[in-house]
Amino acid sequence: MKQFISILLILFVFGFFRLPWEIQLEALQRKHFFQGANFTPALREQLGQMGFLAALGGFRSLVAALLWVEVQYAWERTEWGRMNALLQAVTTLQPRSIPYWDMAAWHMAWNAATAARNDPTQPGEALRIRAERQYWNIGRDYLERGIQNNPDRAALYERLGVLLRDKYGDHCAAAEAFLEGAKRADAPSYLPRIAAYELAKCPGREKEAYNYLREIFEKSPKNQTPTAKRILIELEEKLCIPVKSRLIKDSKHE
Repeated sequence: MKQFISILLILFVFGFFRLPWEIQLEALQRKHFFQGANFTPALREQLGQMGFLAALGGFRSLVAALLWVEVQYAWERTEWGRMNALLQAVTTLQPRSIPYWDMAAWHMAWNAATAARNDPTQPGEALRIRAERQYWNIGRDYLERGIQNNPDRAALYERLGVLLRDKYGDHCAAAEAFLEGAKRADAPSYLPRIAAYELAKCPGREKEAYNYLREIFEKSPKNQTPTAKRILIELEEKLCIPVKSRLIKDSKHE
């Protein structure tokens, strides 16, 4: 009890002297989309009393790092339910950490989903598929909440696009995610090109895909890839673009 009171007193004093700095920091954090940790009853239950007090005392990054170690242990033991609870706590504590959101989505939508799909203890294929899709949805939720906390960063938009493309087979939604990511200042140079590829697979948006792909193709040599040329040729044929107006004049030699 004495140890607990001492730790509580230290955290209280530390928090008291941090308060003016925290007030100034809050305005800056909001400007840069940082929402702060949401200290819910569920988070308190997950962290325990001491961990919750430590997080309140300004040690969120340290508590999150310690919980991440537990995430790795849960992964090794394939304890998906416990792992998800830990990941919820970690991302709540550190909502501006891109790697935490990214890895949380990967663990759920890929690792846990694959394990559920191939679960030898579940003979019913329909139930395995259902469990797999539930983990896809959990992974998607991590990415969407991560984007809400980091709307200025391209990485999670890209990860969401990959998930929508590779798991859901939703090329239209994947294109939208890639296009949004491509608008961010830190977007990799290939992201607009990937967005165009997915947009070309979206029914009814072929003209939009052609215009967008042609624009970025002409803008940068990096976008003049064999795949980009092939898709441009296919779209020009599909859209009946006049030969004299086509970007790829002689498709036979491309």
